[in-house]
Amino acid sequence: MTERYAFSDLRELLAKANEEKSGDQLAGVAATSERERVAAKRALADRPLIDLLNHPVIPPENDEVTRLILEAHDASAFERIRYMSVGEFREYILDDQTRESDLKALKWGITPEMAAAVAKLMSNKDLVLAAGKIRNVTRCRNTMGERGVLGIRLQPNHPSDDVGGILLAAFDGLTYGCGDAVIGVNPATDSVETVTSILRALDRLMEVFAIPTQACCLAHITTQLACLERGAPIDLLFQSVAGTQAANGSFGINLALLREGRERVLEHHSARSGSWVGNNVMYFETGQGSALSADAHHGVDQLTLEARAYGVARALDPFLVNSVVGFIGPEYLYDERQIVRAGLEDHFMGKLLGLPMGCDVCYTNHAVADQNSADNLMLLLAAGGCNYFMGVPGADDVMLNYQSTSFHDALAVRKIFNLRPAPEFLEWLEHMGIYRDGEPMVLDSGRRQRLLLGLEGVLSMPAPPA
Repeated sequence: MTERYAFSDLRELLAKANEEKSGDQLAGVAATSERERVAAKRALADRPLIDLLNHPVIPPENDEVTRLILEAHDASAFERIRYMSVGEFREYILDDQTRESDLKALKWGITPEMAAAVAKLMSNKDLVLAAGKIRNVTRCRNTMGERGVLGIRLQPNHPSDDVGGILLAAFDGLTYGCGDAVIGVNPATDSVETVTSILRALDRLMEVFAIPTQACCLAHITTQLACLERGAPIDLLFQSVAGTQAANGSFGINLALLREGRERVLEHHSARSGSWVGNNVMYFETGQGSALSADAHHGVDQLTLEARAYGVARALDPFLVNSVVGFIGPEYLYDERQIVRAGLEDHFMGKLLGLPMGCDVCYTNHAVADQNSADNLMLLLAAGGCNYFMGVPGADDVMLNYQSTSFHDALAVRKIFNLRPAPEFLEWLEHMGIYRDGEPMVLDSGRRQRLLLGLEGVLSMPAPPA
């Protein structure tokens, strides 16, 4: 008996073609069977790319993210793929004759909906292969994203924002070669006083040890800008972003605020002493399901909305973008299979849209996942050229209460894939005796004691006046 499926519009087609996600099921937009999912994928493969440009999933009159996407679209870059279907675009991306330069030339001709659509037609292997073709290099105090490089965000969170505890955890991570992407702290308290104290402490650490990396305190953007007004040092300006105006509104942000923040930090850098090697000053985090959790999804599937979040991020020329893939919980990504799939999708879409993609390979304790799940995704992403992972003491974040990747994981992945830290950071590691000839050293007690004496100096330094 023949079964027929009809899809009322592009929004429904994209949703039904998505791989199984608990968030789409929660939103009531998911395919009801594997047969319907396959039918949607076949129909999507035949859909012309021009339809995705002409029919955004959220009308521009209702959403500033859609307007940004359409205003940023480069018609001349799109011309090369204008007459392709989504299926033909997939074949073009995966073709051995299609080079990195070919894909990067398309960056502004591809809309987020196009990136989402082609991701839905790819296997996990396809997503790794396609993402591995592209490296998006960024620069702030050092250079991230080059081939052969795997960065690590050193994440020394503390449940009470104790500066000594933060600095000790940061020091520990540095001795494992972590921290080249950023030394980034999630504050337990989003206050100007707390964030200023953390930023100044990290700046003292970097100054005393002459570390060529970036610091960041991941408070709300308005808190960070208030700290900047008080004279706190801002290397990277952080904010979580989403794929709809309403979802960003739930975060307390809009595009104008993001643009203003970026300009203020660039001005701050130009007036501040420091060895800047580039002007990428923004750090964004995203995650599938964020718009749904804010009841701001407009009936659009979470993968497509994640791609639209990347449309926001790329307009601000960031240094780092991080998909916090398993953090939002099993309501949106239920188990290992869904978390792994989402991480590979996010990484591929971000790379295709020109972003320096990293991933917090993580899960919450009520998800159907474990540390082997994290290992599986981490290795697949490393094979696909992921820019950076997290470095969390013991892989267990004691402030955010979730499981991520550890300093030891960083060492293991770099060894397996013959990857190194960022070049400027590697030179510093060699100078400090933490690495030799591009490889990590086992620190003897004498070397560790000398480094600890330097840390004691940082802890004893008086904080500058507010």
